[in-house]
Amino acid sequence: MSESHQQPVLLYDGICGFCNSAVQTILRLDPHNSLRFAALQGEFAEGVIERHPFLANVDSMVFVENPGRADEHVSVKSDAALRVAGYLGGPWRVLRVAGVIPAAIRDALYDGFARIRYRVFGTHDTCPIPAPEVRARFLS
Repeated sequence: MSESHQQPVLLYDGICGFCNSAVQTILRLDPHNSLRFAALQGEFAEGVIERHPFLANVDSMVFVENPGRADEHVSVKSDAALRVAGYLGGPWRVLRVAGVIPAAIRDALYDGFARIRYRVFGTHDTCPIPAPEVRARFLS
């Protein structure tokens, strides 16, 4: 498997307005220009879910490290958000201090926001097509 296939992948809700805006922000801030993205509704995510069945009913951000390898690791909800902050580095790394809050509390807050995200930020009928200059970083 090539090096590019070992870069982390962020799974996100492709129809969520907030999630799509967050992906665009992460694209602008990515210091490595290598984080890849895939909608939870796509084929790549299906493969990850097949390898990690507990993700079957997850409607959340999923950070996938070493995708497709034997040592593949997934982080979900607030843990995934903390992994993204760590990946972005710089001032974003300070957000990782939230890791001292128990995961159950962090995830309860995450779930609360997730319940209202469609009402507040809207939805798309389909996953928006990424800009040509970043399209290669999006997996089907």
